[in-house]
Amino acid sequence: MASNSHSNGSYRIDWWGSMMNSSRTPAIMADAAYAMLIRDPTKFTGNFCIDEEIVTEEGVTDLEQYHNCPGTPLSPDFFLGDAYPVPESYSSDGDFSLGKKAGSGIGAMMSKFRPLMTPEIMHKTAIVFAVDFGEGEKWTFDMKNKGTISDNDDTEADVTFQMTEEVFIKIIKGELQSTGAFMSGQMKIQGNLMEAMKLEGLFKQMRTKL
Repeated sequence: MASNSHSNGSYRIDWWGSMMNSSRTPAIMADAAYAMLIRDPTKFTGNFCIDEEIVTEEGVTDLEQYHNCPGTPLSPDFFLGDAYPVPESYSSDGDFSLGKKAGSGIGAMMSKFRPLMTPEIMHKTAIVFAVDFGEGEKWTFDMKNKGTISDNDDTEADVTFQMTEEVFIKIIKGELQSTGAFMSGQMKIQGNLMEAMKLEGLFKQMRTKL
């Protein structure tokens, strides 16, 4: 038992250390907050701000000073992705109603995603994640071994997203930001957060299939 405890503790330490090494220090948020607070409130208000953009606008050119481990690649931001803010909608095509039938609703949407399970994408992602809609409905994306999307796969997931079907559809269609869903409690994440960050690119590719 002691050995297992030690092993689990080492895993947590290694995971946390890896995340810290690929992240920035709180100083960048502090500097960005100060820069925003001293701006003219009659001209600067109601903005969606990113700390890196704010300090850059203030003339900061050396962002490595904010890095916990300079030289180590930063982890991708799971919520912001490659572009922000997310447009109101990435797709006007595809009217997905709710339901479990394979020919409509969530089942139809999942069928559109199956072509994404290519060897290249699986190699880049290499995890098993699940989307749990509650009431016994859970879809598992095995991007580690089988390359399948299934609602009856009992493979243990590295990451599980818990949300309603409505929230999932809005996120995939670009009508709701992941960060908004997470911060408001509409989406919960269980498992390895570092692994979850890998999925931002996949979620964007899902939108192209709608």
